[in-house]
Amino acid sequence: MYQIRIHGRGGQGVVSAAELLSTAAFLEGAHAQAFPSFGSERMGAPVVSYCRIDNKEIRLREPIAEPDVIIIQDPTLLRSVDVFSGLKPDGYLLINSAKGCVALGIEELARRLPDGHYGEVAATELAMKIVGRAVPNVPLLGGFAAMTRLISLASVEAAVKDKFSGKVGEANVQAARAAYQEMQERLAKETKTC
Repeated sequence: MYQIRIHGRGGQGVVSAAELLSTAAFLEGAHAQAFPSFGSERMGAPVVSYCRIDNKEIRLREPIAEPDVIIIQDPTLLRSVDVFSGLKPDGYLLINSAKGCVALGIEELARRLPDGHYGEVAATELAMKIVGRAVPNVPLLGGFAAMTRLISLASVEAAVKDKFSGKVGEANVQAARAAYQEMQERLAKETKTC
């Protein structure tokens, strides 16, 4: 079973990210579940969502304490929330940032992860440029697909089109593709991504 924990702030599409990820996994024939955890329900407050993916029925319902993957939609949380708690030694870490791990102050953690298991995607910038809104969730799912190969980009695109129609859906698909390509290129030219 793959367990994914997504950290962000209210209004960044954290809950939608987990839902889209579970839909993409379901489209590939997997069992999946997605659910959020809220503190104070207001714009900008820290939010966590969870997604589990497995090839058999998932009976667990509790929050994910030991994730295989952590996606951080808002890097300001690095200084205020223990976002790395429980990350498995061979886990994946994906951060919405244009800065490297040294500038983010997480070089030691990033270097402990296996090659190709750490990465950054400037998801907010991609979303602003392509979608016209500062919502990093869909570009990060494109980066997730490239980094983990747990789901395909085609399934992410199908999940996005199912949730968002028309121009909004197509723009989000383009943002996911751009992040996927960026992550693929980065992984192809570097053995250690930090």
